Amino acid sequence: MQDADGVVAEDDIWHGGDLATARALFPEAPEPWVDLSTGINPIPYPLPALPLSLWTRLPGADDEAALIAAAREAYRVPAHADIVAAPGTQILIELLPRLAPAGPVTILGPTYAEHGHAWRKAGYAVSETATPAEAAATIVVVNPNNPDGRVLSLAEITSLAAHCAARAGLLVIDEAFADFTPEASIVPGLPDGTIVLRSFGKTYGLAGLRLGFAIGAPEPMARLKAALGPWSVAGPALHVGAQALSDADWLAGTGRERAQDAARLDALLAPHGRVIGGTTLFRLLETPKAAALFARLGRHGIYVRRFQNAPDRLRFGLPGDELSWSRLHAALSVAVP
Repeated sequence: MQDADGVVAEDDIWHGGDLATARALFPEAPEPWVDLSTGINPIPYPLPALPLSLWTRLPGADDEAALIAAAREAYRVPAHADIVAAPGTQILIELLPRLAPAGPVTILGPTYAEHGHAWRKAGYAVSETATPAEAAATIVVVNPNNPDGRVLSLAEITSLAAHCAARAGLLVIDEAFADFTPEASIVPGLPDGTIVLRSFGKTYGLAGLRLGFAIGAPEPMARLKAALGPWSVAGPALHVGAQALSDADWLAGTGRERAQDAARLDALLAPHGRVIGGTTLFRLLETPKAAALFARLGRHGIYVRRFQNAPDRLRFGLPGDELSWSRLHAALSVAVP
């Protein structure tokens, strides 16, 4: 649990989207809250009408096959690789340590904290580094990175894969935010010994659907599928995911629109510090007044993401409508002491 100054317990992992905490910190803030603390598309994919049967029967093999076919096409999965659907990428992060050899793990960071947490829970010695020069045999990379948007080139990823393969290790690439930068994805040329994670809910604005994918060689993918067990993805998620992943026009259009929103947000934040990175769905601001700015926004009913280990940084998601943009603009117009 965090306090208004962002102080958290040492073993606590701070996530966005926790409006219960926001309300506890700022009980006098106006409702409804403008939640900018996540990297989720604020304008979701339009949900299709769902047949009642999707709720009353177990998920079918044909429904899962349709989702997998759509995901293979959307993510450009090569013929030599398999893809596994799961109820969100978080469960895949928890299961990945079962696929790796014993030994230390290097995480290229700072990055999404659940990766390190999952490997430590599984008994691995984990180190975080900004450069992989002395990396272990098993490496975890988020690409594009959360929260700073750093992108490793395909050549750099291929080099890391060769490093891991030469040591009989494993390379994990979390591409949760790669949908709007497909040129950054390693999936079409997937190297040996590499597993890629893809998230559905962030880009499509449907995080509550809980849908994610792992892509890799057939043997580790079979082990993941066995660990997940039957009917791991709900029928409605199979149906919606298959339709959305097949809708290339929607993805292209929303990508252009969210890129415009990201540029608009950069301009709004520029007077308050330095925008040091991000992706199409979030921006990272560095300012010595981060704590005061976080508190001021909170009092105005606007929740942004703070970081335990970077008290001078705030991450801003995209407002989803003009009222939210206006509220953010008004809150930022008040001087920070």
